[in-house]
Amino acid sequence: MTRRKTDPAAARDALILEIAQRRFSLETLETRNSDRLDFHDVAVWAIRDALEEAFEAGRRAASQS
Repeated sequence: MTRRKTDPAAARDALILEIAQRRFSLETLETRNSDRLDFHDVAVWAIRDALEEAFEAGRRAASQS
């Protein structure tokens, strides 16, 4: 059986998108050229929570290497 190598950048982007979807209810992080779709009001505590989650994910990934 052949194992696939996971692209680290793709894995990182997927995790960032997952955090954004869960924390901010965003569909995508792609630019859609629409103010209504590209700009969102977000509470500072929600931003902090998302950044903490991303930081912890990075720390866990680094300790597994």
